[in-house]
Amino acid sequence: MTLIASAMVKEQDAQSVDPFTDVRELQKALQAAGVTLTAEADQATTGPAHITLTDPDGNPILIDQHR
Repeated sequence: MTLIASAMVKEQDAQSVDPFTDVRELQKALQAAGVTLTAEADQATTGPAHITLTDPDGNPILIDQHR
């Protein structure tokens, strides 16, 4: 899913990637698409946050923002 790939804040060598999509924007887009999240980021905050969801096979997915 392109939306999730754009959320990556760090590349493999731990270099910052700019620009990036804030996890709260991803949360809104996923929810608008009908995806159920198992943990949500607080929309009233900025900076580090995470969301979690479960894929159709039952695997947990963590989208973590460190800045």
